[in-house]
Amino acid sequence: MRKAFCDIHHMVFMLLLLLAATVTTSCSESDDDTDTEYQNWTVRNNEYFENIYQTAKAAIDAGDNSWKIIKSFSKIDGLSVYTPGSELTGSHTSCIVVRVINEVESGETPCYTDTVRVHYYGSLMPSASYSAGKKFDSSWSGLVYDEETAIPAKLPVAGNVDGFTTALQSMHVGDHWEVYIPWQLGYGSPTSNSAIPDGSTLRFDMTLVTFCKAGTPMPAYR
Repeated sequence: MRKAFCDIHHMVFMLLLLLAATVTTSCSESDDDTDTEYQNWTVRNNEYFENIYQTAKAAIDAGDNSWKIIKSFSKIDGLSVYTPGSELTGSHTSCIVVRVINEVESGETPCYTDTVRVHYYGSLMPSASYSAGKKFDSSWSGLVYDEETAIPAKLPVAGNVDGFTTALQSMHVGDHWEVYIPWQLGYGSPTSNSAIPDGSTLRFDMTLVTFCKAGTPMPAYR
């Protein structure tokens, strides 16, 4: 009887050891996957943003108006927008890069103290598991924007990362931009946002719907 009890006890112990090994292996594989996904992430993001910057610069020099390079509002010490043949002072990472999808060329632009309504979709650079870049935030639910149901976010211009604030202060109502923000004007490295890896370039699909001045109530949407 005692031997049978010991045999059962031994079998239970071995099963627990096997289960623990399986769980440990599973966690290790998950960690390895994460490490692979974001290996050399900051270096890769630096290269990614620099390639986008150079693409935009070449396009602008060739007379293509569908690209913009804009100096961060917090780092302006000369020219604020790149024009053909000019050179913005400071590092390229003190600028955002914009690909214009739709542009309205007249009207006011928001000030730092204003409040806006804006549609936006934020993602990281393309990676092994996310060919279009991993989504980290958006003003609408799901992956597809539906004009009929999407409600723009109400945001203070000043309450965002430098790159996003810079874009808002340069947009007219109705502008639809794809905005690339280097990590220096985003969440940094180390990041201040737990959902975003250190050193991440941010890409935002943004449409400015409306804005109001400080002290003025924002009208209800629709």
